Amino acid sequence: PRKNGMIGQFLTETNWTDGEEDGGLDYLLIDTPPGTSDEHISIVQFLQGALGGDGQGPGPKLGGALVVTTPEEVAMADVRKELNFCVKTKLPVIGIVENMSSFQTKMQDLTFLKPRLHDNNREMGDNGDTTVNKGDEDCTDHVLNTIREKCPEILDVLVSANVFPPSGTGPSGMAASFGVPYFGGIPLDPNLLKSCEEGLCFVMNFPGSAAVRHLNDVVDKVVAALPVDDDDMMVE
Repeated sequence: PRKNGMIGQFLTETNWTDGEEDGGLDYLLIDTPPGTSDEHISIVQFLQGALGGDGQGPGPKLGGALVVTTPEEVAMADVRKELNFCVKTKLPVIGIVENMSSFQTKMQDLTFLKPRLHDNNREMGDNGDTTVNKGDEDCTDHVLNTIREKCPEILDVLVSANVFPPSGTGPSGMAASFGVPYFGGIPLDPNLLKSCEEGLCFVMNFPGSAAVRHLNDVVDKVVAALPVDDDDMMVE
C-alpha cells in the first residue's frame, strides 16, 4: 500500500508543467525494475486513469513501454512475461532494446596479458596442497608499442566480443515473434559506466566512445515512434 500510495502521488498529484502554459515536459520516462510486480500494474493503471482511460482523448497520451533485455535466455524469459503483461494491460510496446549486446572498445584501450604457465610461477595455497597462479604478466605496453611500430592504423579499430552469447535468435527474434520493433543493441562500454559514476553526460563527454552511436540510434527511434507535438508523451 505504501508503494502504491507513493506511485499514485508521484503520477497523479505532481505538477509536471513547471509553471509553463505549454507544459514543462516533452517526455516523462519511468524506469522500472525487471518483472511484472504490483508496482508495474499500479504505474500503468494510474497513468491510464490520469490520462483518461484509453488515452485517445485530448491532452497527454501514454506512449508505451520501451522494453530492455540482455541476450541470454534467463533474461529473455522474464522479458517475455513483460511483453505478455503489456498485451494484457493494453500498453503499447514502442520497441525492444538489447542491452550489453557485446563488449566493444578500441584496440588501444585493451589490456594484454601473457599467461604464466611454468611451475616456478605458481605457489602453494593456504591449505598447503592447492596451487595458486601468481598472476599473468601485463604485456600491454609491449604489444601496443609493437602495433604502433608495425601496423599503427589498427589501434583505432573497434574490437568486439560476445560477453553474453544470445540464445537462439536472441532479442531480435523475440521482437519478431511478438510483432514489435527491434531497436538494436547497445554494447558494454566502460565510458558509459564512468559517466554514470561521475554524473556526466555520456554522449557529450565521450562522443567517440563505442556505445554512443548505438545509444543515439535508440533515442532517434523512440523520438520517431513518439514525435513531440502539442501533446506530451509518456514512456515507461
